[in-house]
Amino acid sequence: MSYFPVFVELQDFPCLVVGGGAVAERKVEVLLDFGAQVTVVAQKFTLGLSQQENLVRKERAYDPEDLSGMRLVVAATDEGELNHRIAQHCKAAGIPVNVVDRLEDCNFIFPSYIKQGQVVAAFSSGGQSPLVAQYLKEQAQSFVTEEVGALADFFGGLREEVKGEIPREKERKMVYRELLRWALDQGEIPTETQVKRVLNRFKETRDRGL
Repeated sequence: MSYFPVFVELQDFPCLVVGGGAVAERKVEVLLDFGAQVTVVAQKFTLGLSQQENLVRKERAYDPEDLSGMRLVVAATDEGELNHRIAQHCKAAGIPVNVVDRLEDCNFIFPSYIKQGQVVAAFSSGGQSPLVAQYLKEQAQSFVTEEVGALADFFGGLREEVKGEIPREKERKMVYRELLRWALDQGEIPTETQVKRVLNRFKETRDRGL
């Protein structure tokens, strides 16, 4: 079974991680990387989790009431039966749940990913082979770079200006492609002068009816 790829905004999203070991710590790091509000319930915490400032720790056993108000849950204890029970509670409550090392209990999974600013590239093998997903991530790291993240921010800030100058969507795409080619060739963000030069050329071409 393939998983449908969907990107969800997790900023300030209430998420629960049950478990305080190394696997739970890795899941927490991912959730925090995307701005989630994370609560961790466990009877013991790794040093990293105990020192992490941006989460709520509840040092005790899991209680089904912990699910109240949560929008996403990770069951990451070292007790398979407990993880399974948490998954059943979540599914009954309509809460997406990930269970470590038990694919049949998951209704979402964590991909391998690269995050550069607003650009995120994610890779999944459907839970069949994390090694394959990791390989794809490693291959993509050569071109999903900080510069790509900066370019995405640049184009995002340019949208209103280009839309105001170039009303036709087809022509706007051509403007963006030319600026992207220039940026990749020069290895730098286009200057305001370069942007104006490209916009003016497209407007002149349009005005001449070419």
